[in-house]
Amino acid sequence: MYTELNKKMKSLLSPDDSLVTNLSNASALLNEYLDGVNWVGFYYRKGDRLMLGPFQGKTACVTIPVGRGVCGTAAQKGESLVVPDVHQFTGHIACDCASNSEIVVPIFVDGEVKGVLDIDSPSIGRFADKDKSGLELIAKSIGEIWAKADIM
Repeated sequence: MYTELNKKMKSLLSPDDSLVTNLSNASALLNEYLDGVNWVGFYYRKGDRLMLGPFQGKTACVTIPVGRGVCGTAAQKGESLVVPDVHQFTGHIACDCASNSEIVVPIFVDGEVKGVLDIDSPSIGRFADKDKSGLELIAKSIGEIWAKADIM
């Protein structure tokens, strides 16, 4: 499923479009194709903070310190985090009380974490290793566009 989804993602993304446009369409595509999710979006790194980017879902946390919560921890460590039960994650930042599991995948540009892909689910244990590897493939495609696209 993720190989096909990544092909669709690559056909949708363009360095001729702005980063905001690309991330908006990427979040919409993921939200459309992933079952059992209630939030799909991006945070971009600005210094020691993650700032809310394009997303699909309920209103979200606007700023997350790097190193805090699932998103900030993934950005700080530079590695994907799969959290089966967010209520068991020390320091979890609850933006939507309906979310029970989460996956966060860093997006690298020139070896640096420039942002994260964040996906939440109301189901405990929604995300597995296949989601992690599949979404890392997609995050790599997004990172390649991120490096080339203008912000606006």
